[in-house]
Amino acid sequence: MSEVLERPKVSESTAANPLVKMRDVGVTFVTRDRTVHAVNGVDIDLAAGEVLCILGESGSGKSVTMRALMRLLPRFARVRGTVEVAGRDVMAMDEATLQDFRGGDVAMIFQEPMTALDPVFTIGRQIAETVQRHEGVSRAAGMARALELLELVQIPSAKRRLAAYPHELSGGLRQRAMIAVALACKPKLLLADEPTTALDATVQIQVLLLLRKLQEQLGMGVIFVTHDLGVAGEIADRVAVMYAGKVVEEGPVGAMMRAPLHPYPRGLLGATVHPGMRGQRLTTIPGAPPSLETAPVSCPFMPRCAEAEPACGEAMPAPRSPEPGRMARCIKVPATQA
Repeated sequence: MSEVLERPKVSESTAANPLVKMRDVGVTFVTRDRTVHAVNGVDIDLAAGEVLCILGESGSGKSVTMRALMRLLPRFARVRGTVEVAGRDVMAMDEATLQDFRGGDVAMIFQEPMTALDPVFTIGRQIAETVQRHEGVSRAAGMARALELLELVQIPSAKRRLAAYPHELSGGLRQRAMIAVALACKPKLLLADEPTTALDATVQIQVLLLLRKLQEQLGMGVIFVTHDLGVAGEIADRVAVMYAGKVVEEGPVGAMMRAPLHPYPRGLLGATVHPGMRGQRLTTIPGAPPSLETAPVSCPFMPRCAEAEPACGEAMPAPRSPEPGRMARCIKVPATQA
């Protein structure tokens, strides 16, 4: 991935009325054998037309947070907190309202399209059925819209691909078809759960550029989940870094990449290959993420942090904002501005 690209700023008036507003969202998985506190009090705002990347290691709670927003978690998940999308209370929706909400107001691109797409239906039919379900159009109109969408996501020979099954497409084309399904009903919010992880580098950058182009063209808000700092630099306006189910730092992508405030994203940057690093050693973050069988009550990164001190283990660090638009949960970050 290349340098951080400058993107248009979201207006203050738009940011004052966020498209997404999540407050104190927590998710606990309770089974007969164990309990896992996967998400532990997440606050997220997203303005219309903005792209937020959620970064973190596997198990940090990124994907679970997105599924909580969509209410796609299994029955044994206990969810707390509030989630609003375009002013609507998602937690208060009944099942029928949720069916209209998913695919209509909000859509999701899943990590592996081969498992997300139905293998026994053609690509065209899967897109057309989505349009028919949410817009009440005829099957012919749904297929016409499917063709438009395949052309929009730049699938070659789009008309012929309407009759193709998922296994007949390459990984890159399957991911583009998954994007077409997600965009079928022009959602206000697009959730992308590591949509480029299984792709090679050349296809990955093509999909990222396509997503950014479509986001700007359609004016969608996007939450993009990834563990790849290069991906975040290519597509994001803002970055939220998660660790042990909490957002430990948040801010504009350029500032975050140049000078992260929290030791965890600093460690992630130190362990990432950059241009001109040939022959240099990468630094590593020692240890492993916590198991989360008990909810963290103090800084969860303390056991792995080279800058830790006794006070870090006394309580969960409060969010601090040393400059406008930036936040970090670390006692060594300067106090919140007045």
